Amino acid sequence: MEGVALKLFGNIYAGRRVLVTGHTGFKGSWLALWLRELGAQVAGLALAPDTSPSHWSLLNLEDVTDHRVDLRDRQAVHQILDVYRPEIVFHLAAQPLVRRSYRDPITTFASNVMGLVNLFEAVRVCPSVRVLVNATTDKVYADHVGPEGYRETDPLGGHDPYSSSKACAELVSDCYRKSFFSAPDSTVRIATARAGNVIGGGDWAEDRLVPDLVRAAISRQTLKVRNPDAIRPWQHVLEPLSGYLRLGQCLWSDASFAGAWNFGPGAASEISVRSLTSQLGLHWSALHIETDDAPHPHEAATLRLDAGKAVAQLAWQPIWSIETALARTAAWYRDFHESGRVDSTSDLTAYIADARRLGLEWVA
Repeated sequence: MEGVALKLFGNIYAGRRVLVTGHTGFKGSWLALWLRELGAQVAGLALAPDTSPSHWSLLNLEDVTDHRVDLRDRQAVHQILDVYRPEIVFHLAAQPLVRRSYRDPITTFASNVMGLVNLFEAVRVCPSVRVLVNATTDKVYADHVGPEGYRETDPLGGHDPYSSSKACAELVSDCYRKSFFSAPDSTVRIATARAGNVIGGGDWAEDRLVPDLVRAAISRQTLKVRNPDAIRPWQHVLEPLSGYLRLGQCLWSDASFAGAWNFGPGAASEISVRSLTSQLGLHWSALHIETDDAPHPHEAATLRLDAGKAVAQLAWQPIWSIETALARTAAWYRDFHESGRVDSTSDLTAYIADARRLGLEWVA
């Protein structure tokens, strides 16, 4: 695996000091795994995992330096960057759940906005940092009417506290880029990455559809699904991560890639909650659902992302169809439930092999 992986992304990550905030989370743990396979010297900055089991704990990545730090602790964040001196930073730490943000908006804004400010302030005085990729969300956009997917130039918005906090994070990123990192002597390049709804093995978060479906199937219970007609851009977790890594590669050599980027799955994978549950049921016969008609906090009815900019300028594209993403997700959870096996590396190997068959630039 390492012999193949080390050649990815122009070998830009091999031997580099890379900091991942939020490495104990679902997406962050997958990124830490991939960066390790790329030969990076990986350090993580995050709170302890908030689920048990957790993908991070199961991976047992002993060669990833694990710092348990709250981004709201400005002094601690400065200390980590001062000691570790990262060259590349992937910022994934966040309070990521919409429904939790309604229950606890103060923590959501403190983590997602002021935590980011603390990170930027630490980067300002850390001369080693050259690239920072801030992962936000597809939910940063103001609602619009029409079938078109959101483009990076569309207005920002956010009805719920989570979405609003991430739209604020976009504005903060743009502010710091223009105010502090655009001077002729600045070497820091900042980009934001807006991804779709990620699925994949190892997610046990509350109030997320696939983990809820998996828990119901394992316990042989019927799951009540809210907003069954809501449309989302579903994608396997490795899809946006390949985008983040490709973006980091391009930023390293060219400051013109600074800015906002969408990483979405394409129209065929922008399907309803009802369709996703039906398709997942093909891979897990124990899954039974019914519609939950109780009132719920507001969530957008339709989210579609236009990733045309990333396709054209980064030579990035989604690789796995929704059918493949769901099949591999179901297989991951079944293997873990039946045998305790954590086979994330197999998914990563298969994803890279499929990218190679497509002749994508980042695997050349």
